[in-house]
Amino acid sequence: MKQLVKIGVLCFARKTFDFNAAFDIYKKIQTDLKRISQVEWRFIPELVIEEDEAIAAALELKSKNIDAVICISGTFHLGQLILQFDRILQKPLLLWGLYELPYDGGRIRLNSVCGLNLDASNLYKSGIHNFHYKIGPNIDEDWIDAIRVIKAFTSSKIGIIGHHASGFFNIDVDEPILFKETGVLLQQYELKQVWDAEVSDIDVNKRREQIKELFDISGISDDQINKVADLTAKFAAFMDKQGLHALAVRCWPEFAAEFGISPCASMSILQSEHYILGCEGDVLGLMSMLAQKAIGGETPFLTDFSQVDFEQNYALLWHCGVAACNLWDGKCVRSLDSYFAGGKGVTADFVMKPGKVSLLRIDSVGEEFRIFLQRAEGLPMQKELKGTYLKTRFKDNIRVVLDKIITNGIAHHIALSYGNFIRPFEILAKIKKWQIVQ
Repeated sequence: MKQLVKIGVLCFARKTFDFNAAFDIYKKIQTDLKRISQVEWRFIPELVIEEDEAIAAALELKSKNIDAVICISGTFHLGQLILQFDRILQKPLLLWGLYELPYDGGRIRLNSVCGLNLDASNLYKSGIHNFHYKIGPNIDEDWIDAIRVIKAFTSSKIGIIGHHASGFFNIDVDEPILFKETGVLLQQYELKQVWDAEVSDIDVNKRREQIKELFDISGISDDQINKVADLTAKFAAFMDKQGLHALAVRCWPEFAAEFGISPCASMSILQSEHYILGCEGDVLGLMSMLAQKAIGGETPFLTDFSQVDFEQNYALLWHCGVAACNLWDGKCVRSLDSYFAGGKGVTADFVMKPGKVSLLRIDSVGEEFRIFLQRAEGLPMQKELKGTYLKTRFKDNIRVVLDKIITNGIAHHIALSYGNFIRPFEILAKIKKWQIVQ
């Protein structure tokens, strides 16, 4: 389910144009907008024509704690309205222009697009760049999805247990800059807080039976099955108790060395239940997954570009057994294995289902944030490896895609989600003034 957002809507007009026609269009727009799910709408019911009305509308919407505002240019209008409005509210804006109506007696009736142009220019030259625009009869739902991502960041409780994996300096985050750019206040926890989480025998037994139903477990011992069941219950109990929406996990080396198994299989199970868990303490990778979930990505997967075949033009997107188990292709044997970490790995092993996928990496360099975006096609393949993986082909040649990643220093973890989730992030980058690499 998409992230719930609260959006304000108002319509600017001027009585020297056909404001009555604009008002009729505005009323229809309100009816149409109410059909969009996971949005709480806050409408200013009357046209906003004068400066004091713009101020009153801004104060009204501010009291409703909205996440963003749609400003409809019903007709051409006073240029100061948008500035008076934004000075109070300071929220992301959608400037919405209307198609012109048939002429009436030789006069232009709405002049809506010119009004939008005026608003955009006034905002831009005032240093306010967090606006997007749309012209036409229908809302741009990709803009709404961009707002969902912003809301997910500011309203979600995001944590990390331990730190990033040893040597993975490229996924470290500067927490004050993270807060400045996204509104995320990262919650810090120790590994033992998960290991020591109290769970009932009933919950552990349920998880044990679940594991037997989901996987071929012939490759692991009873003790390992019990540990996976125990850890799965502990992760769920810990996240539920702490109220966490997403958790980055330092998954090695301590898990295998001290708890007795790596957390991969447990993470695979829980991610199929819509828990968001990120490998190796990768906070921005975790947030990339959370962002995809906010706009409808069911079970995002944090993957590596692990293999490229230049001759056949594909990449193997692989990770050591953490993809949500519901992403299985339904054909290969879905199993658990302990092939790494001295036999303590316990990973999920399966080929992921084919289909259209979107790749996202929210990344940072110093104080600068950027977004890596790609569309790809997941291809069928035989199960030949341990871990969870998908053979993918891109619109651009794989040499071009890999060059973009490497020459821009993009971190080696990429969030993958099935479906088309690209344009909302292009809009998000524009709102946040982040660089796009695609």
